Amino acid sequence: MTQTYLTTAELSTRIKYNPRTIRNQLKDSVLLEGIHYIRPFGGRKILYVWEQIEKDMIKPLGVDQLMAGIQ
Repeated sequence: MTQTYLTTAELSTRIKYNPRTIRNQLKDSVLLEGIHYIRPFGGRKILYVWEQIEKDMIKPLGVDQLMAGIQ
């Protein structure tokens, strides 16, 4: 399966979020390493997997996700 890898700037253009918001608020809370992004060759650079992010963006919220906002 071919995957599309995006930098933070490229992802921000697609999902209309500021790159700083992606880095500071979404990464490691909503976007998880190994699922939504990788660090190629164990380096510092981060590449986001577009297909996985797109799939999760359109998935309906579960009860536990809704309740997490209340607690």
